[in-house]
Amino acid sequence: MNRETPFVSFSTQKGGMGKTSVTVLLSSYLHYVKGLRVAVIDCDYPQHSIVRERKRDSALVMENDHFKRMAYEQFRSLGIKAYPVRESTAAQALEDADALMEQGSFDLIFFDLPGTLNSEGMIRTLAAMDYIFTPISADRLVLESTLQYATMLNDHIINPCMGNLKGLYLFWNMVDGREKTPLYGIYEEAIAELGLQVMKTSLPDSKRFRKEMSVDRRSVFRSTLFPPDRALLRESNIEELSEEVCRIIKPEIYDK
Repeated sequence: MNRETPFVSFSTQKGGMGKTSVTVLLSSYLHYVKGLRVAVIDCDYPQHSIVRERKRDSALVMENDHFKRMAYEQFRSLGIKAYPVRESTAAQALEDADALMEQGSFDLIFFDLPGTLNSEGMIRTLAAMDYIFTPISADRLVLESTLQYATMLNDHIINPCMGNLKGLYLFWNMVDGREKTPLYGIYEEAIAELGLQVMKTSLPDSKRFRKEMSVDRRSVFRSTLFPPDRALLRESNIEELSEEVCRIIKPEIYDK
């Protein structure tokens, strides 16, 4: 597929690993803070968590004066509209992405994919991604399952050049700061033996990642309409992960 817009997915077959939260956080940070033209294709049928989050965010802005002013000030100062979020399926995702690109140009398109390879069209869509980033945790059962998934992609799509995939990168998510760091070093040695790469940036285990916009909180961390609050960004490593992702995908878009 000959195109300039990178297709990117935070993909794993293990539920509860935070792929959707990370997709939203990086999309909003890169779009509203770094000024990149971002779009999201939500093909995680039937949950469509990002589509539903956009609807909740939009309703809250319409109903709450504080968030209404925030939206007005954001558009007035930045002139940036909300990035598009398209509801889709794994089978229809690529066609929906093509339709989006016919309407405008994008620096990145993120795909929130289902957590099972059995979904119709899943293998085709995975093979069309340019880069896949997979969250992992130090839980042995979760790690073993995720490594099987990553190895399958590496052996059957990336190494034989059966699709667009240029790289698969693992990153530690939900890291408990109280855990001993040697544990991660041991795991990373085993991962390297499988021919897989682990990113430098890891994300901490923090409740803020699971909190959406709310009428009870004025500060915003995870939202499809606003960037993460600067104070809440501290020690979240979202900025660092965004930078590392962009330098892997296309360095010039981060440095623009």
